[in-house]
Amino acid sequence: MDFGSDNFWGASDQVLAALAAANERSASPYGSDVVTKRVEQKFSEIFEHDVRVFLVATGTAANALSLAGCVPPWGMTVCHSEAHINTDECGAPEFFTHGAKLATIPGVAGKMSASAIESFVSGLSDGVYQMPAKAVSISQLTEAGTLYSLEEIKAISAVCRKRDLPLHMDGARFANALVSLGCTAAEMTWKSGVDILSFGGSKNGCFAAEAIVVFKKDLAPDMDYLRKRAGQTLSKGRFLAAQFEGYFADDLWLKNAIHANAMASLMKQGLDSISGVRLPWAVQGNQLFPIISKKAFAVLGEAGATCFDWHSASLPEGEKVGADEVMVRLVTSFATKPEDVERFIGILKTSN
Repeated sequence: MDFGSDNFWGASDQVLAALAAANERSASPYGSDVVTKRVEQKFSEIFEHDVRVFLVATGTAANALSLAGCVPPWGMTVCHSEAHINTDECGAPEFFTHGAKLATIPGVAGKMSASAIESFVSGLSDGVYQMPAKAVSISQLTEAGTLYSLEEIKAISAVCRKRDLPLHMDGARFANALVSLGCTAAEMTWKSGVDILSFGGSKNGCFAAEAIVVFKKDLAPDMDYLRKRAGQTLSKGRFLAAQFEGYFADDLWLKNAIHANAMASLMKQGLDSISGVRLPWAVQGNQLFPIISKKAFAVLGEAGATCFDWHSASLPEGEKVGADEVMVRLVTSFATKPEDVERFIGILKTSN
């Protein structure tokens, strides 16, 4: 019953098979191989756009280098206060931008509004005494497991266009968001005004594979150098590309996300049936944040369930975690089994 993170699980069989196939022959190093070229072309097909693609091994590298490509050291990236780049990347965005600041905005359920971004940016001074905003970053899915609708992305993009700010999307769980919205990859990104994307694969069936996808050719012109300097230009780069080749084959990436989201929906059905358990916001992907009793949380741990207590900064007005309660994060994955969900719900029913 591992619901701590979708990072707990390994890789899909198809991804492992693609890695094995890439290992059977020699290939040119540093991303000049035929597999990498095929995968780069596949990204352009998926996004219906001639994109620049830079493969990296971690989501932290994808996020930090994306921002480093468009934010100068004297600038700021506007993001949610609970954004992964702010809370979970050990200062990597600041390090790779050589000191550029992350300016954070609060918001319910992990989301920033366009009006909040506009208010913050318009309130900055024009002098040299304060860092200017140079980019906006949104997470899709958010750290609260919620979605930005296409209309919300477009509204944020409109603010960015007005202020000449590149819009970055942290898509660590891009596929989960995409299948939940039921739109195309193009519609959720450049057609809605996204300029640069951190495309995640590791949480959804890859071993260790992420990509920086640049939609504007003149944005981040030095990304090749930034990636190399960050130690993310792998000598045997075909093994990054091979993971994506297996990931994209037969739409595995979408099938994995559909399954993970379906397991989250199954979990939600079970949680809704338990008196005293409540979900503070909608389940829109593969993460859930139920508020349960501390007693139930302890019993779940004793029974071998893995889940973590979570901070409550994004709770809506009027909602709170009681003295005898805890809000936990549950994450389902491409490898989650229905029987594990049902067992979890069964234990929670008897202990809450």
